[in-house]
Amino acid sequence: MKPKLLLRIAAILMFLHAIGHTLGALSWKDAPNAAIAQVIKEMETNHFVFMGRSTDIATFYEGYGYIMIVVFLFVSVLLWQLSSGDNRKSIFLVAAFLIVFGVIEYIFFFPFAAAFSLLAGICATVALFKYQKN
Repeated sequence: MKPKLLLRIAAILMFLHAIGHTLGALSWKDAPNAAIAQVIKEMETNHFVFMGRSTDIATFYEGYGYIMIVVFLFVSVLLWQLSSGDNRKSIFLVAAFLIVFGVIEYIFFFPFAAAFSLLAGICATVALFKYQKN
C-alpha cells in the first residue's frame, strides 16, 4: 500500500472517530438509568469557583467533549494534507501523537474509541516506513 493511501485511511479513521465522538458528546446527558441520571445531576448542580469563574464538572466534561471533536477533525484534515507530500517529520509527530492518544483512550475510556486512534497511528507509522524505503 502506498503512503498516500495509508495516510488517507488514517484521516478517514480519525474523521469517523470525530463523528462517533460528536454523537457521544451531544447525547452524554441522556441517562440510560436512574443511577447515571443522579450522577449527571450532581455534576450539574455542584458549583465551584475555578480561575475566577463559577462552574461545575458537567460544564468541564461537556467542554472537553467539544474540544476533542475539534481535535479529531483537525487531525483528520492534517493527515489528509500530509498525504499529499513527503513530510516525514510531521508524519512522525502525528503518528506518535495518535499512538500515545490511543493508549490513553484505552486506559481511561474504552477499547472501541482507542482502536480508531491506534489504527490511524499504525497507518501513519507504516506510511512513514514506506517513505523511508523510497
